[in-house]
Amino acid sequence: MISVPLEYGDGIMTVEVPNSSLVFWPGRSHQDPPEVDPAEATRRALEAPLGLPPLRELARPGSRVIIAFPDRVKGGAHERAHRKVAIPLIVQELERAGVRLADITLLCAMGLHRKNTYEELVHYLGRPLVQAFWPDQLLMHDAEDPAGITALGTTEHGDVVEVNRLVADADLAILVGHTQGNPYGGYSGGYKMAATGITTWRSIRGHHSPRTMLRSDFVPVNVEHSHMRRQFDAVGRAIERGMGKRFFCVDAVLGTDAQVLGVFAGAPDAVQEASWPLASRRTDVALDIAEPFDVVVFGLPRSFHYGPGMGTNPILMLQAIGAQIVRHRDVLRDGVVVIAASVCDGWFNDSWFPSYRLVFERLAQVNELAEVNAFEEEISTDPRLVWKYRAEFAYHPFHAFSMVYMGAVAHRYAERIFIVGARAPGFARAMGCVPVASFADALRQAERIVGTAPRILVLPQAFTRVPVHLRRGRR
Repeated sequence: MISVPLEYGDGIMTVEVPNSSLVFWPGRSHQDPPEVDPAEATRRALEAPLGLPPLRELARPGSRVIIAFPDRVKGGAHERAHRKVAIPLIVQELERAGVRLADITLLCAMGLHRKNTYEELVHYLGRPLVQAFWPDQLLMHDAEDPAGITALGTTEHGDVVEVNRLVADADLAILVGHTQGNPYGGYSGGYKMAATGITTWRSIRGHHSPRTMLRSDFVPVNVEHSHMRRQFDAVGRAIERGMGKRFFCVDAVLGTDAQVLGVFAGAPDAVQEASWPLASRRTDVALDIAEPFDVVVFGLPRSFHYGPGMGTNPILMLQAIGAQIVRHRDVLRDGVVVIAASVCDGWFNDSWFPSYRLVFERLAQVNELAEVNAFEEEISTDPRLVWKYRAEFAYHPFHAFSMVYMGAVAHRYAERIFIVGARAPGFARAMGCVPVASFADALRQAERIVGTAPRILVLPQAFTRVPVHLRRGRR
């Protein structure tokens, strides 16, 4: 047997798996493309952008410029992290073009995520940059500010397009993004940055919805045939048409530890086309296997990218499980069995996720998880919950629905989901999972479903490193 440490709450659960299991370690079982010097790569990208003139030709004295960047959820915060390096270099280019610092605004494109605190901004942007723009020129996108949102109609897919007014009115809108594997549409960055970061819940529910996420082209995760990706692109193009100008993107392809593997600048469609091949080399990892895996095993820490409580809040717990299935569906059998270690103690973290408990209660009133969409309007417009998003550093109330739908994806493709180590097992049962006392018991029950000697994939550190997407094929 092989001993494997799995993330479990605030610590580790060590499990014993058969020697025949494949244990996939991020950063050890595969090798990222070489890291680049982020400052030099950014300078080269800004000097020769794709599909657009350089910033020195797009900007001029008096230009009002918005630089939008992702929030704390992704991208890394080390000294060579993309945002921390790229934004000061972009500002330098704009100043060389004659733009005054007073005419540049930094906008955290957090979409429906919680607004970031001053300390969080300092952590991932660096104190010098924050102090140069704080407070009046370093702003949070507010998807519920009636004076701060402008409507731009609908896309060809019928999706509502509502966008931050500062972005729409700027003379130059720059998006600083990360091209890294994402279960929602393949990769972050590009037009996805605009479609999810600077819009409203009414816009986002067009693609973070059952009608998109329960389509067959949603899994395995991809960009070439993804309807969700087409929706992102359509929203981005609609915003550009409404603005009467193109976004200028500066995207970095990231590796396992959020190190920069390449930087691409220019028009969003051109940046996507140029950055995705490198992102695929890093993200799409081929496993030379004869048959797909019957069982997939991983552990959930208490806190990961959405924040504290993600591995204990029952809705987010199931979302995380669904995201693993979407990422790795290509190597998993139809009706895969999931074994996930989670303390599952029912801590919702109501201060960060105030709508989740209410949505969880509504789930008791529907037959299928996706049917909870009948309550979207009621809960997403609840004045108390909207206020918490706007003023108390909480996630927007709609965010819970988009997470439930990923949980519905989990149940669509998994025959059974076992939760090992749940301290409040009723929460696991309420999400359609089966709580079990031990990993050995879960494995025995899995064998009754898939047969003896199952092919097992084990994914330690599945949520603490930048993930990959496993594919069938030769390495």
